[in-house]
Amino acid sequence: MGRGDLSEAEGRVLKGLLPIDAANRGPGPPPEENRSIINGILWRLRCGTPWRDVLPKYGNWNTIYRRFRRWCEAGVWEAVSVTLAEKGGSSTLAWPLAGRVHQ
Repeated sequence: MGRGDLSEAEGRVLKGLLPIDAANRGPGPPPEENRSIINGILWRLRCGTPWRDVLPKYGNWNTIYRRFRRWCEAGVWEAVSVTLAEKGGSSTLAWPLAGRVHQ
């Protein structure tokens, strides 16, 4: 786990908030490991690099970008932010996403 990556506890909190069950997602193959993809999204938002420069250890840059865009359009990040604020979360999840959801 790299600096800034989600811990096990943070991953468990997010798992319940993300559309990863077959009933909550669209058609197609099952999603890749969401924690790795979220780490890639967080890394990209912290660094401000182009999507194509996301480190390969997080997965394919295009998969990471598409997941970020789909979850933005579906309002997932807003729901995550609200839920974490209600829980009083102050961790990695207190986010670089806070001001960048609509970029």
